[in-house]
Amino acid sequence: MNMILLVAIGGAFGSIARYLMASSIQTATGWQFPIGTVLVNILGCFLIGILYIVLVSRPDPRHDLRALLMVGVMGGFTTFSSFSLETVTLVMNGNYTGATLNVVLSVAACLVGTVLGISLGRIIQ
Repeated sequence: MNMILLVAIGGAFGSIARYLMASSIQTATGWQFPIGTVLVNILGCFLIGILYIVLVSRPDPRHDLRALLMVGVMGGFTTFSSFSLETVTLVMNGNYTGATLNVVLSVAACLVGTVLGISLGRIIQ
């Protein structure tokens, strides 16, 4: 039950952070393209790469911190469900270029963010 509580607390924090960051970026840019969601996803992938190295990929993995930070916070923070809905909505509105850009930019940049996070995590470990 303790692990479930850690995931729940982390998820609440991550969701609030995602909402604040994505909506602030979206408001600041005024773009019709969901740049706030894209940037949250990139940052989330970068951070989960670091957390993977620091918490899991070690001789004595920290299962409690993994539950709190990786499953909870990062699970609440990264927004691929929002990404999917926004992409489908762009298609439904006839914005095929925006939908394609959203898919390509989100997937490619998030993969790069994860690799960079793992690399940095190895350096600071």
